[in-house]
Amino acid sequence: MYTDLAPWFHLLTHPSDYADEAAFVSRVVDDVGDGSSGTLLELGSGGGNNASHLKARFECTLTDLSGHMLALSRTLNPECEHLEGDMRTLRLGRTFDVVFIHDAISYLTTQGDLRAALETAFVHLRPAGVVILTPDATTEIFKPTTDHGGHDGEDGRSLRYLEWTHAPEPGASTYVTDYAILARGPGDELRIVHDRHTLGLFPRATWERLIADVGLELVDTTVENPYELEQAAFVARRPAT
Repeated sequence: MYTDLAPWFHLLTHPSDYADEAAFVSRVVDDVGDGSSGTLLELGSGGGNNASHLKARFECTLTDLSGHMLALSRTLNPECEHLEGDMRTLRLGRTFDVVFIHDAISYLTTQGDLRAALETAFVHLRPAGVVILTPDATTEIFKPTTDHGGHDGEDGRSLRYLEWTHAPEPGASTYVTDYAILARGPGDELRIVHDRHTLGLFPRATWERLIADVGLELVDTTVENPYELEQAAFVARRPAT
């Protein structure tokens, strides 16, 4: 999905599908920020779907482990800075008003890796800056599910998928999602791909402890998450001093 099929990613999940999530991020910053938030660093920005909306509000720097996904994002967000890097180890030597990590953080499957990503968020956040994390699930809200979707492109390509998220083994801190992807190019050439993803699953208390451990302060927001039943959300600030 993030390598060979990266050029097809916007047919799997279209940028227009992310307007509500991006609006949530902007409203949270308005709610808990200090009123001077103009720059945003996204860790694990993928194909740039959220950034395609956030760039109207913020000067966005987009980072991802996959060069293929960054190349796709550049076609959508040419005005944004794109940098290849691992959210666990990235060090840019500068800070931002906002650090945002969407569902890419769900691919961290150990507490050590999760803490490393949170440390990256901390060191790139200015004092009083805001970090917003939206992992796919915590242990408390996780549910095995199936889903399907896809889009038709203007270039004659089409893609459809079936997503199957399995229950974790008892006591496990990971779960598995299988994707069956059908991609059809011009001339009816059909490609069928099975793609398996292993994701981390931690209790909310673990997230809150690790956020505090790296020096961030959890804050409450009055902003309603439009995907509250489908994803978790954590909002924190770096102390002003």
